[in-house]
Amino acid sequence: MKQLILVRHGESAWNKLNLFTGWTDVDLTEFGCHEAYEAGLLLKKEGFTPEICFTSYLKRAVKTLNQILDAMDMDYLPVEKSWRLNEKSYGAIQGLNKADTAAKYGDDQVKMWRRSFDVQPPKLEMDDPRSPRRDPRYNELSDEEIPLTEALKDTIARLMPYYQGTILKAFEKHDQVLVVAHGNSLRGIVKELKGMSNDEIIAFNLPTAVPYVFEFDDNMKLQNDRFLGDPEVIKAKMQSVANQAKKK
Repeated sequence: MKQLILVRHGESAWNKLNLFTGWTDVDLTEFGCHEAYEAGLLLKKEGFTPEICFTSYLKRAVKTLNQILDAMDMDYLPVEKSWRLNEKSYGAIQGLNKADTAAKYGDDQVKMWRRSFDVQPPKLEMDDPRSPRRDPRYNELSDEEIPLTEALKDTIARLMPYYQGTILKAFEKHDQVLVVAHGNSLRGIVKELKGMSNDEIIAFNLPTAVPYVFEFDDNMKLQNDRFLGDPEVIKAKMQSVANQAKKK
């Protein structure tokens, strides 16, 4: 049996402040570090032993992975980082409060910017201080590759070549693969694996720091998927994510 373990990063400082984060490199809160470590303890308790790990360029995902591996006593595992696993770009609404933005533009509009398959938020300018072009970690990217805004379909488009060509390819040598990334990049993988419709993925919420396990046969045909942990706690976390962008 092959197993793919997906984990969204723990609570970040901007999660706590309810701000659109996107490619901004925001750190974990103390609670975020705690829930990431607890995710590692749970994986260890359930007997998981990943052999290779993938994460994004953003510290909230990198540090979540570090906490997980520390809890599992598996800090030695190989880790590969890619910008293609980064969160969706929220464009010009990056850094804005979600509830305040919903109060200004309406819940439905903000939900579309956050979650729709093909509606992009307003675009950043390339020379905006928030632009990835100004960040040296993205020097390898051409201007055409730099996302100044993204809908979910755009996030999936830049993610899929890496997912198919690198992450899935890792199963040729390994039975368990761990991916720690972000709500929207991971939702892209989930949509692909489960064949979800555009409407279904809009309504689907990934809780922070909860391992989501996909099990495949030896031909990589999906057999089962499940979250690890207390179902009521997971349900509450999912609802919390859903409520973030509602006007107060």
